[in-house]
Amino acid sequence: MAFDVKDLLWAKDALRGISENTVETHHDKLYAGYVNKRNEIDSLLPGVDRSAANQAYSAYRALKLEETFSADGAILHELYFDVLGGPGGAPTGSLADKINADFGSFEAFVEDLTACGMAARGWAVTAYDPSDGKLHNFLCDVHNQGGVWGTVPLMALDTYEHAYFMDYGSDRPAYIQAFFDNVNWAKVQENLDSV
Repeated sequence: MAFDVKDLLWAKDALRGISENTVETHHDKLYAGYVNKRNEIDSLLPGVDRSAANQAYSAYRALKLEETFSADGAILHELYFDVLGGPGGAPTGSLADKINADFGSFEAFVEDLTACGMAARGWAVTAYDPSDGKLHNFLCDVHNQGGVWGTVPLMALDTYEHAYFMDYGSDRPAYIQAFFDNVNWAKVQENLDSV
């Protein structure tokens, strides 16, 4: 099965504080690159010599490591782009209730996700954990590290420099605020409703 680059759900110039140039580069080149590499790895895996698999190095090991990196890179970018294009503000309904129950308040949630975003080298991800029934913000330094198996990602904040450097230079806090200003909380609610 070949994976396709998903179209944006909003116009490239629709975001406040995140430029069309950043969106175009981020979506059309970087994210598309992860999808293309994922397809390339999938095409190479059937022909690799599994009998030579080795924990120090083997072609099989290299492909399997890059498989998770490329797949998670594509999946996290899809989630990131899917939850943008909204009016920002604060969520309502059961999502707001869940955030208040699990973090104490929406402000505490924003503070925690912002702290994850400031500390992460790659991603800050809000996920639902069915093992405790709560929302958590996870820090992921690279695509394939930091996620917790069994949890369901609801929202992803890309904190790699490519997401903001063209617009903000090293001012990551301003970019994180721009992210919150563009969150589509209805989409995050939809993601929560699906678990």
